[in-house]
Amino acid sequence: MLTDTRTSKYVKVTAPEWDQVKWTGGLWGETAATCYHHTVFQLKRMFDDKTISHVVENFRICAKETDGAHDGTVFGDGDFYKWMEAALYTAAENRDEALFSELDAYIDLIGRAQQPDGYLSTKQIIGERSNNGVARMGDIDDFEVYNFGHLFTSACLHKRVTGKDSFLKIAVKAADYLEKLYDEAEKRGEVQTAVCPSHYMGLIELYRTTGQEKYLALARKAIELRDSVKDGKDDNQDRLPLKQHEKIIGHAVRANYLYAGVADLYAETGDPKYLQVLHKVWNDLMSYKIYLTGGCGALYNGASPYGNFFVHQLIHQAYGYEYQLPNITAYAETCASVGLVMWAYRMFLIEPEAKYFDAIERTMLNVNLAALSLDGKKFFYENMLRRTKKLEYEMVWPLARTEYITSYCCPPNLARVLSQSAEYAYMKSEDALWLGMYGANEAVLSLACGTSFQVKQKTEYPFSGEIILEFSEVSGPSTVTVMVRIPGWAETGRITVSDGRVYEVDQKNAGSYLPVRVSLRNGLRLELQFDMPVRLTAANAMVEENTNQAAVERGPLVYCMETEDASVETLDDVYLRADGKFSMEPYEIDGHQMTALIGDAYVMKRESYDRTALYQTFKFHGMEKTKIRMIPYYAWDNRGFQEMRIWMPLVYPCE
Repeated sequence: MLTDTRTSKYVKVTAPEWDQVKWTGGLWGETAATCYHHTVFQLKRMFDDKTISHVVENFRICAKETDGAHDGTVFGDGDFYKWMEAALYTAAENRDEALFSELDAYIDLIGRAQQPDGYLSTKQIIGERSNNGVARMGDIDDFEVYNFGHLFTSACLHKRVTGKDSFLKIAVKAADYLEKLYDEAEKRGEVQTAVCPSHYMGLIELYRTTGQEKYLALARKAIELRDSVKDGKDDNQDRLPLKQHEKIIGHAVRANYLYAGVADLYAETGDPKYLQVLHKVWNDLMSYKIYLTGGCGALYNGASPYGNFFVHQLIHQAYGYEYQLPNITAYAETCASVGLVMWAYRMFLIEPEAKYFDAIERTMLNVNLAALSLDGKKFFYENMLRRTKKLEYEMVWPLARTEYITSYCCPPNLARVLSQSAEYAYMKSEDALWLGMYGANEAVLSLACGTSFQVKQKTEYPFSGEIILEFSEVSGPSTVTVMVRIPGWAETGRITVSDGRVYEVDQKNAGSYLPVRVSLRNGLRLELQFDMPVRLTAANAMVEENTNQAAVERGPLVYCMETEDASVETLDDVYLRADGKFSMEPYEIDGHQMTALIGDAYVMKRESYDRTALYQTFKFHGMEKTKIRMIPYYAWDNRGFQEMRIWMPLVYPCE
């Protein structure tokens, strides 16, 4: 998940070490604590239970500890490696030696399951041993290379956190097997694209961790060989040569993993044509295909925007056409939003522009947090923007969060990105500190110019736009630049330095970095004030589902309404005032404090109205004023099964 780019040639900023920043309170501190105390152990229970996921049991069968057949998903190995990332990180953060011991036992088990030639994917190992017809690399939808990629990434984090080589040795052995596999495929001319290509990021991280150039070369070869795939599919983004990509298409998780891997490759090689591709597909996503929440991959099934609709195949969990963003049937898979964070993070390392951290923060605070229940134990696979009382059709995934999902890829992916979220707080360059995702934290940092210091960030963000940075323990050269991120939503505010300087925030510098040159000393303070008025957000008229509707936002948070937030039979009858005003109110759900919004709305009077009819004569019987509450979208579905809406119809009162 995380990446160590300190030696990468084509990055302009780098991240602090994994243990140099800690959340100390607020929403992110609460999230980190929930992830450790509840989410990590909930996932462990799911993976350990052979009657639920069968994942650990599959490794035990491969290690000849027990007998049996493979069960569960083909990508369960990779999902387990993702969970290990979250467990490693939280064990280190919380000095949990018992959890470390359990992780050591898992690593030992994985090593014993690995084959002498380095191959490691439990379904195929068990299949070959039992002669049931399952063999290696016979079907790209068996996710073998996906499993390898997450093994590489997790093993690199293990080395980074513990200093031990035990897991890394397993990963190196598997990577050497993969190298031979690609060499043979290239010679035969029978190249396949690995679905959900986590191995691009994984191999480059293996190169960064071991210093062995062959893993960078292998990643480059794996990406370049995509252009040799016969009968490629838009589903896997391999029908067109990579450097001809202009739109983001196909399976959203696969796309985001692909472009995150390409960004990693650019960070090492500097190929300008890859950067051009990254810009084109990023702009296509952000201009036409991203949900307000940061969710992406709108469609359960869709056709590629490239070519003839009748020629090219349907695509599962797809990026569809421009402005194709349904609400009730929004797919917005959690893994896709995690992939978006990974991609945006890598883009920022290459070119530190505020738009990338705006995307990270929006996605993390809205769709990623919404995918997890407030108690940290239940999950959404897909992230709808509207829930109704009843559907006349069946959806693939549950309409409420659940402890276990048959496709269990999203929960561990979510756990690792949330557990490691403090690494998005700051970035560094030669003599500058870059502010990333805001939240109460403490950090011990050093810059390449030789300056070292501690910084404490005090804030109730995202519920308050007041952020105070206090510096102490300063040593080395004192003149540095604090690069202050002005969020794209911030239209007014100010930045005050304790030496008396004041910088105004307005629409001109929103969505950019404002450099504040300071003489760093103990006691220096920067006070950021981003005004947070409630705002109504309108969608492009081409987003048909949102015509004459608005969403409510405050700061970086998207708000929604559930049934109990209005005294109505159904939220379908609630209309927001176009000139409506909201007040802030402290609110609690399941023991978690947040800021709710209270405002006026109108309720449509209904008489002789058939809610089951497809069409009927509209009869207007007037409207009544009512009070409503809106809660942060991340907190929905924690008060029982209710309707939920983000986009609300507007009324334009004339009184």
